[in-house]
Amino acid sequence: MSIISEKLPSILYLYCVMKKAQQLLLSLSPQYFWDVDISKLDDSKSKRLIVERVFTMGTSKEITLTISYYGRQEVLDILLELNYIDPKTLNFISVFFKTPTTRFKCYARKQSIPQHWNS
Repeated sequence: MSIISEKLPSILYLYCVMKKAQQLLLSLSPQYFWDVDISKLDDSKSKRLIVERVFTMGTSKEITLTISYYGRQEVLDILLELNYIDPKTLNFISVFFKTPTTRFKCYARKQSIPQHWNS
């Protein structure tokens, strides 16, 4: 068997993974990433940023696409560790993943900061 035929399955797999990552980034609105160059985003290194922006500003189709790419548990783990999520998004995520808001890091941080008055 030749070297090319032995390496072909791994090359095809790598190509498919890269194509799927490219598809994810191209299907997201570039407006979500106004502060970074979207062409230089790496799907694995920037997954926290991608998940945060999609859940904060994205459509239901983009949310579904992101979950199918990264996996439900991975997305939930990222969201649980975010320092800030606006209250409406936090409530949506809590209901969507059937996870109490108290498990989110942003909720615990908000509760630990005393407020002197309600606004």
